[in-house]
Amino acid sequence: MNIIVAVDKNWGIGYHNKLLVSIPADMKFFRETTTGKVVVMGRRTLESFPNGLPLKNRTNIVLTKNQDYRVKGAIILHTMSEVLEELKKYDSEDVYVIGGASVYRQFLPYCDVAHVTKIEHAYQADAYFPNLDKLEDEWAITADSDEQTYFDLEYTFLKYERRK
Repeated sequence: MNIIVAVDKNWGIGYHNKLLVSIPADMKFFRETTTGKVVVMGRRTLESFPNGLPLKNRTNIVLTKNQDYRVKGAIILHTMSEVLEELKKYDSEDVYVIGGASVYRQFLPYCDVAHVTKIEHAYQADAYFPNLDKLEDEWAITADSDEQTYFDLEYTFLKYERRK
């Protein structure tokens, strides 16, 4: 299973249920990486999308405690065990956990690959991703891009893999 996330230099991922910054190349990478795949997210992540609608051309699985929550075009599940059972239907390489913070934390132990866009700037954030650099016994960077820039922002695409 994979995780895909954009983090700032403090591993912040969001503020008031919005991304910290929108970088076109990061959005393109996300789109190209997850199209045709399975995406797992929490309810608030889904609600942060345009019109609160599921992502097109993907199987959208939403984890929420709200038993009455319904969204056309999404599989709504209420517990980790329900999601893990549902994911048995898919090739784990085709599953991408896309947020938010609590969903990332819950699913990180089940993931072997993390695609991290690391932005060299510190934003005001209220949601964070676990700092994989501090978990070097568990995670290693296996691929990285050259430094990219978007206006004055510098960022890199990193691939972390779980150490076996």
